[in-house]
Amino acid sequence: MPSAADLTTGSAHELTFRALTEEDADLFHTLDDPGLVGRALIGAPYRTVAQGGQYRPDWTWVALRGDRVVARAAWWAGPGDEKPIALDWFDLADGEEEAAAELLRRAPFRAEYDLPLPPDWRERPETKAAADVRMRAVEAAGMRLLVERFRYRWTPADGLPERPGRLEFRPEPDDEAILDVLRRVHSVTLDAHAIKAVEEGGLDQAAQEELDFFHWCPSPREWWQLAYTKDGDLVGIHVPAHNPSGPCIGFIGVVPEQRGHGYAYDLLVECTHFLVERGAEFIAAATDDGNFPMAGNFARAGYPVEQKRINYV
Repeated sequence: MPSAADLTTGSAHELTFRALTEEDADLFHTLDDPGLVGRALIGAPYRTVAQGGQYRPDWTWVALRGDRVVARAAWWAGPGDEKPIALDWFDLADGEEEAAAELLRRAPFRAEYDLPLPPDWRERPETKAAADVRMRAVEAAGMRLLVERFRYRWTPADGLPERPGRLEFRPEPDDEAILDVLRRVHSVTLDAHAIKAVEEGGLDQAAQEELDFFHWCPSPREWWQLAYTKDGDLVGIHVPAHNPSGPCIGFIGVVPEQRGHGYAYDLLVECTHFLVERGAEFIAAATDDGNFPMAGNFARAGYPVEQKRINYV
């Protein structure tokens, strides 16, 4: 049955926007989508929490023409989060671009849109068309493009890079010390999310957002490490982590005065070893397309590009 959140356009086509309920959550699967882009591309299933998945029906909205789903959107958050932190699913039927945009306008959630794509998505006409129509719709709904990113997935088959041995790594239990290093790292940065945070609230906001993410991850606090030269000079920070999907490179950062020596590679290699020594059978990671130095470090360390991701805010 339609929920109290039902909204209609008043058109003759009976276009309706509403949240799902646990009883009709399977409506989500009635939209025919070839899975060229988005969560379906990466094999991520849509299941509600009650079905053993990660999605809440009240955070899942559909646009209906009569009883036919013509667009769908599902927001996601971690188990302890009280509001959505990402728009994971956003799909639409052919010719329903405006209905899809209106769905996002009507739904009461505002969170970053993360669109998974094949690495060569621009060279595949059907895939590019599927991506383009989603991007036009989110832009029509008021979102703006933030960045395109490389998404990596390392496994032991890619080879464990040898530790350079130039740096010493120490855990740092003081959050204020971590925040100070993060401010220094983000004072000169190529990272689009950090640049956005600095523009909105200065270095304090950028550093705090990183720290909040570290704490949000379910991995141990004592994993966070600062890196030093053999002479005791601070080089930067690396954060091996687990997100809800598994092991990941949580953060790599070199303070500005130590750049130009290739230390980010050392940090990445140490982070990789750290996770492997604790049983990681794969490691996820990401960096911005425009962060050429870090992309080069991932390539050198044997991290293959698994996907591209486009982020809208």
